[in-house]
Amino acid sequence: MSSAHGSSRPHKRVMSVSLGSSRRDHSAEFVLLDTVVEVTRRGFDGDLAAAERAIAELDGRVDAIGLGGLDVYLHIAGDRYVIADGERLLRAAPRTPCVDGSSLKQTLEPAAVRWLAAHGPVPFAGLPVLMVSALDRYGMAEALEAAGCSVVYGDLMFTAGIPYPVGSLPELRSLARRLVREMVKLPLRLLYPTGAAQDAPPEPRFEEAYARAGLVAGDFPLIRKHLPGPEVMTGKSVLTQTTTVEDRALLARSGVRHLFITTPLLGGRSFGTNVLEAAMVAVLDRPPSELTAGDFAGVLAAMDYRPEVLDLQPQDARDG
Repeated sequence: MSSAHGSSRPHKRVMSVSLGSSRRDHSAEFVLLDTVVEVTRRGFDGDLAAAERAIAELDGRVDAIGLGGLDVYLHIAGDRYVIADGERLLRAAPRTPCVDGSSLKQTLEPAAVRWLAAHGPVPFAGLPVLMVSALDRYGMAEALEAAGCSVVYGDLMFTAGIPYPVGSLPELRSLARRLVREMVKLPLRLLYPTGAAQDAPPEPRFEEAYARAGLVAGDFPLIRKHLPGPEVMTGKSVLTQTTTVEDRALLARSGVRHLFITTPLLGGRSFGTNVLEAAMVAVLDRPPSELTAGDFAGVLAAMDYRPEVLDLQPQDARDG
């Protein structure tokens, strides 16, 4: 993936409609498979109705739409669950392809983990990991376990406030079978921080789980929600997706050493997988339902994909 140069290449326009904070809005241009892709992210501060209206207005006017700030589909051990609020947004665009990033996520995030395990600055074998939520990124969870990490799953802690760490993927699958079909019927605001909740100062909680981990992984708003300070986080690593300059500054102040970002940095920040999946759909010009894991893997290979690895602590601060 490279910056856009010249005007002879084909041009595609992608819009990300997010339920997240409008303070995180961003635009960028880049080249994907020799096509210029113009991406704009608009946040609607948790206002589901406003996001739905925006998607309806964009329908037929852009090449693809990404849904940010939520997952429409949860892919868990071969089963797919549909979040009701997300499906409502998808239906607002009957003509333009509309994706939530969950399909690409199943290919991209395991690839990121495999690359980090082989080339990253932190040994993954035996590494204690706190994954704040695995139900929304089951592929990452499986890849971390395959890399030899010792993973604790915080789904009940970070989405329901229940102080119970899940100790294994089989236990998580059992919980999913019992709970997820009812959970996905709940309003999104009860499951995930949206809008202003993403800008609120962290409220430290579950410090013991953070302290145990050498790596904290998963969705960034959930990681941020209860992020402790330097007394707990100094020297640790974070594996996540969308981050802004402000997000990275917060992690640095909290003492985090390494930040691993699964999506490429574009114009100084990383967009969510919904944006990257929408860009791939637009460039490949095929219905999302026809794209396979092999298609996504092929585009990632053409991009020479690798996760971003950032050292958040300057050398002089570490030496001091």
